Amino acid sequence: MKLLHVIAEMDPAMGGVCQAVRTLVLGLEKLGVHNEVVSLDAPDAEFLVNDTFTTHALGPGKGPWFYNAQLLPWLKENLAHFDVVVVHGLWLYHSYAVNKALDYLQSKIQNTPALTSVLPKLFVMPHGMLDPYFQRAAGRKMKAIRNWFYWKLIENKLINNATLLFTCEEELLLAKEPFKPYYPKNTVVVGLGVAQPPLYTDKMREAFLAVCPELKTQPYLLFLSRINEKKGVDLLLKSYASVTADEFSNSVNSTSIIESESISEDDSWPQLIVAGPGLNSDYGQTQKQLVAKSPQLQKQVAFPGMLTGDAKWGAFYGCEAFVLPSHQENFGIAVVEALACGKPVLISNQVNIWREIADAKSGLVADDTLEGTNELLLGWKRLSEEEKQSMRMQACNIFSSKFSIDSSSEKFLSAIAN
Repeated sequence: MKLLHVIAEMDPAMGGVCQAVRTLVLGLEKLGVHNEVVSLDAPDAEFLVNDTFTTHALGPGKGPWFYNAQLLPWLKENLAHFDVVVVHGLWLYHSYAVNKALDYLQSKIQNTPALTSVLPKLFVMPHGMLDPYFQRAAGRKMKAIRNWFYWKLIENKLINNATLLFTCEEELLLAKEPFKPYYPKNTVVVGLGVAQPPLYTDKMREAFLAVCPELKTQPYLLFLSRINEKKGVDLLLKSYASVTADEFSNSVNSTSIIESESISEDDSWPQLIVAGPGLNSDYGQTQKQLVAKSPQLQKQVAFPGMLTGDAKWGAFYGCEAFVLPSHQENFGIAVVEALACGKPVLISNQVNIWREIADAKSGLVADDTLEGTNELLLGWKRLSEEEKQSMRMQACNIFSSKFSIDSSSEKFLSAIAN
């Protein structure tokens, strides 16, 4: 089987979709599937160098739609060479171009009796981009209106012509809510696996401590994701300030807590590491300013930026727990990577795999609010060492049973082969 993945970008700094593609390719290749990727990246992009599969990088897309004049001709010329095409992500030019190319090839076959080409089967993996959060979130009113018109004019034609592949049951259910008409040919939960992390080495710890030397003897909680409003970084910082100032406070004024210079320091609290790309954005700078206003947070919160390779795995293996109070998370690759390293996860109930986490008792779950994030942090601190150790064991167990690359790849292959 020859499979083509179509995606806007393969740049790891742009989030989890490209990592999901890399993971899928790795798992499917083990099952004998030939994978190729077409993307709107620069052909000489450094992040493509280590990929072992063929990527047709056609050059960067232009503007907010990521338009690239080379993509549609390339698809018209090459789509018929594949058995299956999977579109990853929505709302950008690449998904529109796939639908246009398939319409073109269908018309060509119908109007040329001598042609015997068979169109590839079409699948779309939304990666959470049909979540109603994006139509309801404060600050997205204009984008929500834009998406409504875009759906009516363009995107519904792709969706209702495809089989949709979802990473979990929660994503499948949520996708039905925001747009009409919504009549995909079929919907399948295929899951999403994460590769087994490399075994821990001292080199990983050294790489992480090179960017966070103050943690040589200090325990810490780890946030590792994009520094973005959707991820709830502001909630995490305000909550951390709140609970470290007064563990027993149920209701605090988060602004006064942040700006106060009289916060008592509680050395028993682990440090907080907020790692990921996006620090230079307006939102990222605002979060750094929140920390700068508090002498206590300056001592206890670090922003090491985006972590990769040994430094990333050193951060995972060295943390007490992983924390992500996100307002919307389709799957949460970093959440699963933490589980794979045997680390409990403290997440909001807007991370779509929260039910699996709660059922397995491999972490704590609460609302994506300041009170909910307080509940996560205080709940973790109040656990006994025996309870924390039990969560660590359950983290490893749930990764092996539900989120390993082998099990998810088999589900994915079954879905696209039938």
